[in-house]
Amino acid sequence: MAEENRSSDIHKPHIKTRPLPATIILVGGILATCISLVVSISVGAADITFMTVLEAIFRYDATNTSHSIIQELRLPRSLAGVLVGASFAVAGAMMQGMTRNPLADPGILGINAGAVFMVAVCFALFPSLSYNGLILFAFIGAGISVVLVFGISSMGKGSVTPIKIVLAGAAVTALFTALSEGIGIYFNLSQDLAFWFAGGIAGVKWTQLKLMFPWVLGALIVAMFLSKSITILSLGDDVARGLGQKIKQIRALGFIVVLLIAGVAVAVAGPIGFVGLIVPHLARYFVGVDYRLIIPCSAVIGGLLTCLADIGARMINAPQETPIGALFALIGVPFFLYVARKEGRNL
Repeated sequence: MAEENRSSDIHKPHIKTRPLPATIILVGGILATCISLVVSISVGAADITFMTVLEAIFRYDATNTSHSIIQELRLPRSLAGVLVGASFAVAGAMMQGMTRNPLADPGILGINAGAVFMVAVCFALFPSLSYNGLILFAFIGAGISVVLVFGISSMGKGSVTPIKIVLAGAAVTALFTALSEGIGIYFNLSQDLAFWFAGGIAGVKWTQLKLMFPWVLGALIVAMFLSKSITILSLGDDVARGLGQKIKQIRALGFIVVLLIAGVAVAVAGPIGFVGLIVPHLARYFVGVDYRLIIPCSAVIGGLLTCLADIGARMINAPQETPIGALFALIGVPFFLYVARKEGRNL
């Protein structure tokens, strides 16, 4: 019996993990997010003091104009930013772990573009569709993108490589972006869709937030349930098979979670790119390669960064707003080039 236990221990891979930095990130990140939420709510066309923000949250007075602005406009917007950032970050972390592709991201691999295309179709053909219906169509569009990306990247000679997947994602993104813009022009929706395509959370209301929250919470719970298996998958298919993992089932369930959580985020905020690329790398740098830590830390860091980006979007060119997607692109493009060059050296 002892021999069998020693033998099984030999075959278990050593997984580098750092629980102390993870705890610091989770606790410190949540506190920083709460502070950022208060700052985010106070910043806008009409500046509001921090004390007024706290009063509106904990002692709401419907007759107070500032309280009404906070409760009806700014608070749901800021909370939506945190949820959207966490969603894109977790989706990116799961994709990078399941595909072993450090360049994986819902935006780069065409998932966001597919969801955007189906949302544009809904705006044009089903303008009165419910928000849950919009989420369903975004999910379908994201799924179509995944099928196309992996179908294209598997064509030709050789195995599927990260570079092939990225190139296929770029092609699918270009296709769906062109189709979405065509729909906007044909149905005279270009002006309505322009700011939404750029990525932003302005105008999010409690109705959308209440519908979004259960989907995101459920997806995050399933993601944590799969985190141990994703860690093993990130070590390679051979290792995963040797440890008795059901690779196809895990990947299928994992991609359903990615499509759902990315589709919900796109339906709310539009295609905000590079959050799912940058944040998992940051989390992995601090906490190691254990996805039981990477996924929750990515959620916290992603929510915090998106909240801070929303604050910056309102301050850079006040009183006009800069799309959040543009801010993340300024950071994300150089980071993408850095990761691509680093991985190219390892090929």
